[in-house]
Amino acid sequence: MVLEEGARSSLLRHRHRLEQDIKPGYLMDHMISDGVVTVDEEERIRKQPTRKDQAVSLLELLLKKDNQAYVSFYNALVKEAYDDLANLLHGHLPRPPCEGDKSPSDGPTSYVQAMLSEGGVPQRPVVFVSRPELVNRVREKLYRLQKNPGWVTVFGMAGSGKSVLAAEAVRHHGLIEDCFPGGIHWLSIGQLDKPDLLVKIQTLCFRLEQSLDSQSLHRPPNSLDEAKERLRFLMLRRYPRSLLILDDIWDSTVLKAFDIHCRILLTTRNRSVTDSVSGAKYEVGVESGLDEDKSLEILGLYTRTRPRTLPEEARSIVRECKGSPLVVSLIGALLKEKPDRWSYYLRQLQQKQFKRIRKSSSYDYDALDQAMAASIEVLPEEHQELYRDLTVLEKDIKIPAQVLCVLWDLEEEEVEDILHEFVNKSLLFVDSNTKPYLYYLHDLQLDFLVEQNRTQLEQHYGDRHPTSGEEECLYWIRFLTFHMAKANLTQELYSHMFSLDWVSTKSQIMGPAHLINDYVEFGSILDKEVRGQFQEFLSLNGHQLEQRPFPDVVQLALSQPHNSEVYRQARQQAETRASAGGLYFDLMNESSAESLSRLVIQAHQGSIYSACFSHDGTKIASCGASKTLKVFKSTSGEKLTEIQAHDDEVLCCAFSPDDRLLATCSSDRKVKVRDLVFEEEHEEQVNHCQFTNSTRRLLLATGVGAGHRNVRSFFGLVTTIYVGTCAILVPRFGTQPWCGHLCFILTPVYVLVKCSTWTADGRRIICAARNAALVFDVETSEMLLEIRTNRLSTVQYCDACPTSNLLAIAFSNYAVELWDLEANKKMADCSGHLSWVHCVQFSPDGSELLSCSDDQTVRLWETKKVHTTSAVSLKRNADVLFSGDKIIVSAADNCNRLQVRDGRTGSVLFQSEEMSSRIRCTCMCRQASTVVLGQEDGTVQVTHTHTHTHTRSFSLLSDSTLLSWSYDGTVKVWNTESAEKVQDIEAHRGAILSCDVSTDGRLFATTSADKTAKLWTCGSWQCSHTLSGHQDCVRSCRFSWDGQRLATGDDNGEIRLWNVMDGALLKICSREGKDGMDSLHGGWVTDLHFSPDDSLLVSTGGYIKWWNVASGGALQTFFPTGCALKKIHVSADFSTFVTIDNIGILYILQRVV
Repeated sequence: MVLEEGARSSLLRHRHRLEQDIKPGYLMDHMISDGVVTVDEEERIRKQPTRKDQAVSLLELLLKKDNQAYVSFYNALVKEAYDDLANLLHGHLPRPPCEGDKSPSDGPTSYVQAMLSEGGVPQRPVVFVSRPELVNRVREKLYRLQKNPGWVTVFGMAGSGKSVLAAEAVRHHGLIEDCFPGGIHWLSIGQLDKPDLLVKIQTLCFRLEQSLDSQSLHRPPNSLDEAKERLRFLMLRRYPRSLLILDDIWDSTVLKAFDIHCRILLTTRNRSVTDSVSGAKYEVGVESGLDEDKSLEILGLYTRTRPRTLPEEARSIVRECKGSPLVVSLIGALLKEKPDRWSYYLRQLQQKQFKRIRKSSSYDYDALDQAMAASIEVLPEEHQELYRDLTVLEKDIKIPAQVLCVLWDLEEEEVEDILHEFVNKSLLFVDSNTKPYLYYLHDLQLDFLVEQNRTQLEQHYGDRHPTSGEEECLYWIRFLTFHMAKANLTQELYSHMFSLDWVSTKSQIMGPAHLINDYVEFGSILDKEVRGQFQEFLSLNGHQLEQRPFPDVVQLALSQPHNSEVYRQARQQAETRASAGGLYFDLMNESSAESLSRLVIQAHQGSIYSACFSHDGTKIASCGASKTLKVFKSTSGEKLTEIQAHDDEVLCCAFSPDDRLLATCSSDRKVKVRDLVFEEEHEEQVNHCQFTNSTRRLLLATGVGAGHRNVRSFFGLVTTIYVGTCAILVPRFGTQPWCGHLCFILTPVYVLVKCSTWTADGRRIICAARNAALVFDVETSEMLLEIRTNRLSTVQYCDACPTSNLLAIAFSNYAVELWDLEANKKMADCSGHLSWVHCVQFSPDGSELLSCSDDQTVRLWETKKVHTTSAVSLKRNADVLFSGDKIIVSAADNCNRLQVRDGRTGSVLFQSEEMSSRIRCTCMCRQASTVVLGQEDGTVQVTHTHTHTHTRSFSLLSDSTLLSWSYDGTVKVWNTESAEKVQDIEAHRGAILSCDVSTDGRLFATTSADKTAKLWTCGSWQCSHTLSGHQDCVRSCRFSWDGQRLATGDDNGEIRLWNVMDGALLKICSREGKDGMDSLHGGWVTDLHFSPDDSLLVSTGGYIKWWNVASGGALQTFFPTGCALKKIHVSADFSTFVTIDNIGILYILQRVV
């Protein structure tokens, strides 16, 4: 046989694409197994120098081969997941040869039908759909029997369609004529004892002898041995080139009766059934389910309905049974008589009521439970018990053998042998592409086990669970709580889930989202108050638990309210660990760090530009600078999927109205719906895409052009936006794909209109422009309201609540605000983001609000719980006075007033009037209650006002000498008694960012934007050492108390320790960082302090870190709500630490002892 012209043409036409993409080594493994490529041919191809050369050589070889090689190559592409390439070749798969040239006069159909009818081969079912790939694979194996006898085994789980597949494979003129001209003989076996088997063989022998002359008839054989010899004689002498099909073989002992050196095709659930017989053996595995299109086709044929018009329940039924041919056929036959029961049969499937899904069909079993039970009953009794234990497993989860070692309390080797038996009998599936192998049940098998063993679950538990987080025990780490709840072990579940040790273990291995899911799922059986405390702790700190190195959960929990169970456990563990030398810090004023977020998701690496709810509110999609699209659960933040969406930043994402599609648009000028890319590109980046709310799934995309925004609708036009205008168009659908008429154009201002949103009643439209949100009446186009913010921030996005009068506004100053449009009143501040907020969106029911930001997080807020906070935020340039047990803090607030507070109680001791000029710094007198403040206009105020030229900062060398340094790179030395300048030092080529004086007053150090630090000698004012090595601006420095070391910190978060005597580098503090997008310290290192004994060092940046000076290792980290800490104030005994973050929250930390 030569390659058909269509197949040859297909290979030539797609040759370039194939040569570019395929990996020949993987494909040839399958083709050698199919016998179409020899080992010598493989060796010649592998000798080619490059992968592409090997691909060229393989295709040249294929063009010289026959149709069988083409089919094998196509199937190899499918197996290796080259689906796109396989689709290119599918249309030219070789068809059966034209039978008119070879058949008798009564035609090809008659010839094949007559041959199969004589052999007892079943006809096609009344409802039949083709499975060409599987049929071709079986035929390939049967062609192997053309010259020599052997066995072809078709195996798969109950109801997978093995018998129909075997019958269809031999329904082929060319196969019969080339390989089995002696006939096809079908024999149904099933579960038989020896007498019944003898009867089966007697019947077969009688049927074979009927077509011979009367002299060849014999009496029926009286024993199995005699029957075997009679069958051997008939198959070898009378029907030498025939095929015997044995359907539904269960037992290898039965198969021995047919071990007669002939050609046999058999169907079975037990893959290893042919191990006991001799001869060549070939296998074809049958997938457990049909794809959705095939399944819907079957349901459509039964109900006489086009698949496209089937109700949504049809797809749900297919998904629920994962396309099982048996279940689809059973339900289809039932619906044929009762076509209005779609919902009923779907419920029966979901509730595992298999006995109610009962109907005679083309299968041997009238109900699914019968088919499942029959498979289990053939196992040894002790193995039946072990198989029932698999009831405890979770759906769609693959597990290693080690998991079952825990469940069964058996050695690993013994467990692997048992699992191998289950796999061979199609009672279990194995993923052999991983090491170790992973095993899993089909959903229907698991559902059957659950239904059968519902009352026996508790006996499977007890204390059979691991206590470590070893890799092979990941299943138990993830599902232990599930199993405890299933077994009604409420007390054990309570103690497990309300344990910080469990929180730490599972978060580190699985991530915090799985834990939050547990609290949501099992909330009804847990203490409501304590569950809420743990769930809130994880929801608000989950983004911290995603960091590596993994943070200290006990330290995180010490920031929780002091009346919570989370804090109680953390405090207890912190005291225990502190007694052993651990370092922990208690947040003494936890009330000042109120968080209004419900959930914080660390979604992407880089800025997040867009996030949206699904229409059912259960999922959140987000996208941004990472070029990816991610989907999360809205209840827990668990990541459901991640897609590499575009080649550039992804600027917007949107769910379709039915939540089945996701659209994205990008700076790469493309719009995509999942993997569909629209061919027509925008001329510029595409900023926005949105589906309409119609069932036609119209998709709108907007892009920025030169001077205006242009809009393209790939299915229809909805709205368009220009610079300074918002044009409203009404779609009219007629004979054209879309057409529309312009209602009017709103012209708020001649600036960029960033976005617009409709109110819930459709009567108003809100536009975001510069630092304002403008509300217009749709009927009159009049501006009704202007919500204006301060001049230092711009409105990035706005969204109107679909169920109320609320409007959410996102700002560039990191804030989100909620406004009541009727009352023109701000209702809530949503503070927590650490950078620009790009997008806000209400959930469909208006109960929740999401926001996304450059800080790489998505935050969820409960609309009814957020409020305008009464806490006044403080500026970071503060001063702190430690006086006994008292902690007094002076700082400017967000209203530019000076405040003096009691740090422990939070009470305001003094508050000034609002100042006319911005307060830049404050300083408290240590002897009296006097505060000095410096203002932006250059004034310093105590009780009288004096003018003073503004410098960067200053430091005292002695009682009469003052150092000042500035951005101009100079240091000036002043005599405080005479007010004269003593020295002018050209210190650095860049701005000087910090300066510190040694405790003995002999040295001072400077750091600069030129990436160096310098040591200077007082008196001579000469540079003694230049300290080089930092890769970024050196932001801070501090001498140790003994004057032997200098610590420096840079803008990349790196801290270096230097020897003051010779300027040598002593240590670089641990370089372990959060991730590739972050600095080593979460930001610039802005301040440093040594402990009195110089053994510890504290630093501030994005967070606070404590270090071991001798080793350079990090000892502890405190994560504030905000970031960009500017300065930390430390008590003399190094036990109390005070700082303020960038969103104005004051932190007072006390070391736990």
